[in-house]
Amino acid sequence: MAKISKGGNTPVPTAELRAVLTWRAAGAPDVDASALLLNAAGKVRTEADFVFYNQPSDATGAVRHEGKQPTAGGVVTDTIRVDLAAIPADVERVVIGASADGGSFGQVPGLALHVVTAQGGPIAEFDIDEASTETAFLFGEFYLRNGAWKFRAVGQGYASGLSGLATDFGIEVAADDAAGPQSAPPAPGAPVPPPRPTAPPPAAPAISLKKRTLIDMEKRLADEGHPQLLNLTKQAAVSLEKRGLGEHTARVALCLDISYSMQSLFKKGKVQALAERVLSLGLRFDDNAAVDVFLFGSKGHVAGQLGLGQYNGWAERIRRSPGLEGSTDYAGAMRLVREHYFGSSAPRYQPLANDLPVYVMFITDGQTTSREATREQITYSSFEPIFWQFMGLGRPGGFSFLEELDDLTGRYVDNADFFSVQDPANVPDGQLYELMTNEYPTWLSRARAQGLLI
Repeated sequence: MAKISKGGNTPVPTAELRAVLTWRAAGAPDVDASALLLNAAGKVRTEADFVFYNQPSDATGAVRHEGKQPTAGGVVTDTIRVDLAAIPADVERVVIGASADGGSFGQVPGLALHVVTAQGGPIAEFDIDEASTETAFLFGEFYLRNGAWKFRAVGQGYASGLSGLATDFGIEVAADDAAGPQSAPPAPGAPVPPPRPTAPPPAAPAISLKKRTLIDMEKRLADEGHPQLLNLTKQAAVSLEKRGLGEHTARVALCLDISYSMQSLFKKGKVQALAERVLSLGLRFDDNAAVDVFLFGSKGHVAGQLGLGQYNGWAERIRRSPGLEGSTDYAGAMRLVREHYFGSSAPRYQPLANDLPVYVMFITDGQTTSREATREQITYSSFEPIFWQFMGLGRPGGFSFLEELDDLTGRYVDNADFFSVQDPANVPDGQLYELMTNEYPTWLSRARAQGLLI
């Protein structure tokens, strides 16, 4: 069995598995396990995707609450069965959580989550030892990556109870004083049911300020003669709408490798094409219609902004000045990014909140000379509202360190994702935008829950 810590992950078979929550019952609050089936946007598709003791199965039967069982030594189990082979095609994650009735999870001794096969064979174990005042907890998740399923230990608590966990994933909770007949209160000692999912209210007819900004941006691209960027922004919009990011606002940065090994990609126009694709994402996210640029080779560079007035011929200008350099230092650029947005690249151990997230597109074709410093920057920045999207240019399997960063343990929140492409020119625009936003919605949910976004 893989003993994993918070943030760690392990591959799991695409088969019927069980997520078994265990704890010692003596003097502990009552605990009830639950599960949510989430789409690419990190949200439930309907209220049927919320599985708990009052709704013990999703619509397909792929996820089922099997209930509590006392065992020897005063240990209680509560089990969620997850048949990964039967998960609907538009579900990319199944999160496993629980609520505590009559106290907090800090009062629940021996709390752990075990992932086992249908026959009980051990796969993974996650001990939850950081709980305090939380009354709901997200313990772990099964998630789809490159066509294969993995399990990740999450360990995220909610002081707002199960309603906080549920609303974070798109379930509207009925207000206690809603109009209409009210049910009688539960009998003393009876479990309190989780919040009742309700249909969302009708959309307001008035257009939002963000939507108006996007309409104005597209009109400007058409009027000023940027047909390629206009097409790219519309391609990006399709992917963003699928992930619930159609009217999302964020600061956007491009962090680009300028080591000598990138020379061919610069000369063939592939870096220019990538920069335009990142700019098009920035035009939808960032209301200032520009992307902040940071470069890294032997050292890091702050390179101003990439916007509508600078993008033509931009990559060739970068190749000439500051020019390409002899090595690859990720950490130098990461320090500059953190200093630019948060004023410091120093160690951080407490969360820093902001009203806008920062999305960094980090593009490289090689490994770094500063591995330990890079690990530190990723860990320190996990306390900040910044998401690192790493993109490797080159043969598959050649970016083991970036894969390590994607799954790095010890972070406040999981703040990085990685994918690689051998030749970006061969990746359709829509597919690239899907890759660029694969884990970003999940990070947004966790950043809000952990107090990084206000």
